Amino acid sequence: MTHAATPSRSGPWLITLAALGVVFGDIGTSPLYAFKLVFVNDLHALPLSHDNVLGVLSLFFWSLLMVVTVKYVFFIMRVSNNGEGGLIALLALLLEKLPPGSRWPLVLTPLGLLGAAFFYGDGLITPAISVLSAVEGLELISPHLADWVIPVALAILVVLFLVQSQGTSRIGFLFGPIMLVWFLLLAVLGLVHIAQEPAVLKALNPLVAVAFAAEHGALSFFALGSVVLCITGAEALYADMGHFGRPPIQRAWLYAVFPALVLNYFGQGALVLHTPSAIQNPFFLMAPDWGLHTLVVLSTVATVIASQAVISGTFSVTQQLIHLRYLPRMTLRYTSTESAGQIYIPAVNWTLLFLIILVVITFKSSDALGTAYGIAVTGTMLITDIFAIAVAVTLWRWSMARALLGAAGFLLIDSIFFSANALKLFDGGWFPVALSVLMLIILGTWRRGTQRLAMLESGQSAPLTAFMTQVIQADRPRMPGWGVYLVSNPQQTPASLQLTWNHFQSVHEHVALLHIVITGGPYATAQERMQIERFGHGFSLTTLRYGYKEDIDIPAVISNLLSPQQQAHLQTATFFLARGSLSLSPDPCMPQWQKKLFMAMYRNASPAFKAFRMPANQVVELSAQVAL
Repeated sequence: MTHAATPSRSGPWLITLAALGVVFGDIGTSPLYAFKLVFVNDLHALPLSHDNVLGVLSLFFWSLLMVVTVKYVFFIMRVSNNGEGGLIALLALLLEKLPPGSRWPLVLTPLGLLGAAFFYGDGLITPAISVLSAVEGLELISPHLADWVIPVALAILVVLFLVQSQGTSRIGFLFGPIMLVWFLLLAVLGLVHIAQEPAVLKALNPLVAVAFAAEHGALSFFALGSVVLCITGAEALYADMGHFGRPPIQRAWLYAVFPALVLNYFGQGALVLHTPSAIQNPFFLMAPDWGLHTLVVLSTVATVIASQAVISGTFSVTQQLIHLRYLPRMTLRYTSTESAGQIYIPAVNWTLLFLIILVVITFKSSDALGTAYGIAVTGTMLITDIFAIAVAVTLWRWSMARALLGAAGFLLIDSIFFSANALKLFDGGWFPVALSVLMLIILGTWRRGTQRLAMLESGQSAPLTAFMTQVIQADRPRMPGWGVYLVSNPQQTPASLQLTWNHFQSVHEHVALLHIVITGGPYATAQERMQIERFGHGFSLTTLRYGYKEDIDIPAVISNLLSPQQQAHLQTATFFLARGSLSLSPDPCMPQWQKKLFMAMYRNASPAFKAFRMPANQVVELSAQVAL
């Protein structure tokens, strides 16, 4: 499997085109709703006037320029984990590189998990608001179609999630060209209306935004809660950096996406200045009557592509969190033989679908959803700033003063946006926040529970050297063939091996202990992949290193351990696994409610043999009693 396209194989501009179809769907469909929601939202709507339109356009332009272009494209994207971006990548990098005893993990780990939780909260809103805003164009085609908006949006979302198991490799190559057409259309529509009302170009002057803020005071602060919608999706530029590389994403933004968005937003402003009643849906009203049907269809396709990117991103983040042991193992399927990034997680897919349907039914319109959108997005941006400071201080060896000075502007802007969106908490913002809190509890519970379980199992097992000495001195007949055992602590005897000896008073002639290490990087190199230590008397310890984005295939690794003459032994090897039978104890190490939650997650976790691709007919699972 390949992990990502490379310029040498596909050409830089082909990769740039591919990036258009994956990275920019969210921010690229924001013109459907962002501008109008400043003036028509139910929470602190801004009065429509000439000066207010120019002030809002100025805020849009400078937000796109400062937050997306300067912060993400030119600064944040320089901070990476072997080319990978995003909070999970930075968290893994920092936790691996920080020296023992550092206090940074005490701050970074909960912040990183909060950022991951925010990602899930944002992942619910994006498909719902995007598809709803596109389908709402039906109301302009005919008022009689208004009642069909929610059913059609739900039908599109249901079909989108139903086809996830098939993957997108067959049609994914179309996403880039479709989004290129989309951005060209955004630019053309905007240019037409700017030509009719060129006065909107005055909004390029930052003093217009300053004057707007000075005149309206608190109301301009409330307006930022909707202005931020023009930059939602900016984090995707960073999170998807590992798939395409930094240069293609920068090219796509600077040469296509940024100009198209600015032109379209200014075109909407020009239309509203010329025809104030168009504020109810300025995006679709920019199109001539004869082109409205086509625009609705293309908008719907663009929002489906944007939603697909969010869904795929959710699968990817979930896989990373599983490897980093913040989530239990889940059934995971690969939907492409050519790209390791094409994965499908049924449990996540159906949970997302259920919650998104709930969101659509609850909020009913993109206008109402606008009040729920923004808190998770701006929270993630703020956490990214803090992580960038941590990288600069701990890895780049900058002084704290220098790092804070370099990030001060970004911290100020993101803090203002976050504060403005926090005002939405009781008017819809509670929904993604509640989901984020729930996800944070789940992530923290699984991590804490697995650490507790590992500590208990380690305390009950003998040192590995002592166990091997016991087996050798017992001098009992050994079972023929290979026995394969997973070991979490290479210094201790795994519970499955101890149970095998206790039950059968024997072990296999060849005992292969496998210790899997997830590194702080996305992928492990061939040189660091495998380290074998042979103890004699048939015992060996193999340490396997994988990146947090890699697939783990145990049988493939075992076959590499065997000589060509021994390959047949792989078909008869027995894989021994220990699964704890958990019960509650009065130990106050964890609250009882958290123990019960962990036990429920543990019971429903996908079996290890499925996660590591072990053949089910060669697996023996042994049970051990563990009191949490």
